Amino acid sequence: MAKHAVLSSAAKMWKSLACAKSELRLDLTLACGQSFRWRETAEGHWTGVLGGRVWTLTQTDDTLWYHVYKNQERQVEVRDGKRRRTGAAVQITDKAERRFKGVLEKEEEERPAETSVQDVKEEEETLRDYFQLNVKLQDLYKEWGAADPHFKNIADTFTGVRLLRQDPTECLFSFICTSNNHISRIQGMVERLCQALGTPLCQLDQTSYHNFPSLFALADGSVEESLRDLGFGYRARFLQQSARRIVDTHGLEWLNNLRSVPYLQARDALRSLPGVGTKVADCVCLMSLDKTDAVPIDTHVWQIAKRDYKYAAGNGQKTITDKLHREIG
Repeated sequence: MAKHAVLSSAAKMWKSLACAKSELRLDLTLACGQSFRWRETAEGHWTGVLGGRVWTLTQTDDTLWYHVYKNQERQVEVRDGKRRRTGAAVQITDKAERRFKGVLEKEEEERPAETSVQDVKEEEETLRDYFQLNVKLQDLYKEWGAADPHFKNIADTFTGVRLLRQDPTECLFSFICTSNNHISRIQGMVERLCQALGTPLCQLDQTSYHNFPSLFALADGSVEESLRDLGFGYRARFLQQSARRIVDTHGLEWLNNLRSVPYLQARDALRSLPGVGTKVADCVCLMSLDKTDAVPIDTHVWQIAKRDYKYAAGNGQKTITDKLHREIG
């Protein structure tokens, strides 16, 4: 069985790009509640799904290291000599698993995968885009520290925290799951969602990895009942109905196209979907739609505003109104 890669045991299987920890801290960035699909699979090694592939990332002081695994689903397609339909109905059969089990062990454990120059270039571009490495974080930290004494005092504790530039579909439907929830439970929900409806990618150390479901898979009429059985509660209806509305009314490129419209227009468009309030819409705008002026506000941010910035308005209120949201942001 293929195993999760570890830099110290098979360095020849890894590729790298220059990136100082002051510009990116994997632990702080991947585990802070932006994305819910990364797990620490060995000390300092984070494994997750990005761009339809399974990756393990780790870092040294000045280098970001990455290993990309071969997709089992793609190998099944080639070996069967035909294309398989992706979406809710995709399953890898026991027969197919047996067929390529030994091959995977060889490819992942005994030798490095053959990678073309073009593959390496595309992988680097994927990482640079996902972590927005074109943005110089140290310059921003200096700017923010000069403007905000409180930030300057705590910045050294939280170096290298970056906003991810996520796939809009994954970001939206993951954040619909966050309502009245906490990170560890959200992670479990998103994982069950992918296992139930996403295309299988590969299996490592008894852990199966799946792609995030397509809009068509999420919009299927049977999804709500299936997700309720998996513990999604009322969120099951919001997930299915939002996907159905996008497919039927807006089209498959609608979410991606929101990257090119102004922030408030994108936020209002997202708020028209079932289960999407202002906070979820702002999270999606900020973390996947390039709206850096979006500031997601919840009760935790409200408490920080009162504690650290002496924000006194709305002390008698129990909920965040639109007016409070604007002022705190």
